[in-house]
Amino acid sequence: MSVASDRLRVLYSFPHKLGADRICYTAWQQVNCLAKAGADVLAFPGVLHRPVAASVEVHPTLAWKKLRVSYKLLGKMRALALHDRIVARRIEKLAGQVDIIHAWPVAALETLKTAARLGIPTVLERPNAHTRFAFETVKREFDRLGMNLPAGDEYYYRKDVLEKEEAEYELADFILCPSDFVARTFVDQGVARSKLLRHAFGFDENVFYPRGEPQKAGGGLRMLFVGVCAVRKGLHFALDAWLKSPASETGTFLIAGEFLTAYATKLSPMLSHPSVKVLGHRNDVPELMRNSDLLVLPSVEEGFPLVIAEAIGSGCVPLASDACAEICRHMENGLVHRVGDVAMLAQQIAMLHEDRTLLGRLRAGCLRTAREFTWTAAGVRLLQVYREAISLYREREARPDFLPDSAARIATR
Repeated sequence: MSVASDRLRVLYSFPHKLGADRICYTAWQQVNCLAKAGADVLAFPGVLHRPVAASVEVHPTLAWKKLRVSYKLLGKMRALALHDRIVARRIEKLAGQVDIIHAWPVAALETLKTAARLGIPTVLERPNAHTRFAFETVKREFDRLGMNLPAGDEYYYRKDVLEKEEAEYELADFILCPSDFVARTFVDQGVARSKLLRHAFGFDENVFYPRGEPQKAGGGLRMLFVGVCAVRKGLHFALDAWLKSPASETGTFLIAGEFLTAYATKLSPMLSHPSVKVLGHRNDVPELMRNSDLLVLPSVEEGFPLVIAEAIGSGCVPLASDACAEICRHMENGLVHRVGDVAMLAQQIAMLHEDRTLLGRLRAGCLRTAREFTWTAAGVRLLQVYREAISLYREREARPDFLPDSAARIATR
């Protein structure tokens, strides 16, 4: 196969419900945008939750017709391991028919081992920061707030998960990092820069698009938070900053998402302020973004925040922490603050409350840059990253002493 010209044959292994919420939605969009970009995609999801592009060949591993393996009854870790073993066995029959394998965390050990034995290059998706960093960072913030991190939380320290993921990091030929922040957390944990490849996620421009005209000047500022209302997302920083700014006197802070009960209790004095409106889980997020001035996301740990891309596409100016500021360009299409810097965030909210001309310029910057962050653009970029991975893999195999330019690996867009 000529990597430069021919269609790439991609085996995409995803152990969850392809097309459901959160990472399941991200993976579904990746599969579709890869097909649109010109790849031949062979998808092995645990379960197909939503139809994919007609050109994608799909073989669910944990479902057959209407019968499905229960992740809950089998246990999540056992279900993911079963998916991994099934994909690994099927790879045995696909030698010479696949150019690259794209796998997801906690369900890739056997897949990566088999691919290595057969000489098929692999990339491992990393939708968030290094697992050890994520565990430690979220626990530290819970401790600072005087809260207990629930044992069932996805960021609660689990030795088996961490050990498995770190083994996968070691086995994968390359790790896909959706932001420089994610890449830095891997480097800080001792992973070679040459193993990290940069790609990105995106937003659906058919769903997230701007209103015809910006809101009229003179009304109160409308700030929006969208997502799981969790300590990791830094909502407590956003509330504190909002109430310290003059915007809270005439504006509205809308919170669309579900709360951990203890977190809601902790924040109840701020949530009860008349300018704060808790909406709960919503299905009209695109409309909320179109009708809001700002989208705030002060996360302490992040991968590639889809809501930032969606806000940019909607003409809703993002205020992002530097943990999730990959596409939020300071003073071009949004404003960036340091993680946990409430004073800086409050100052930024106040500045946009008082200077609607600046708000308009940043909104125009969102609309000017939005096309760079669509899922279509992400598919083209990921296909380029695959080609780079294959070339690097071949070079490494041909020259065992080959050391790629690590800085170029990190800088790939």
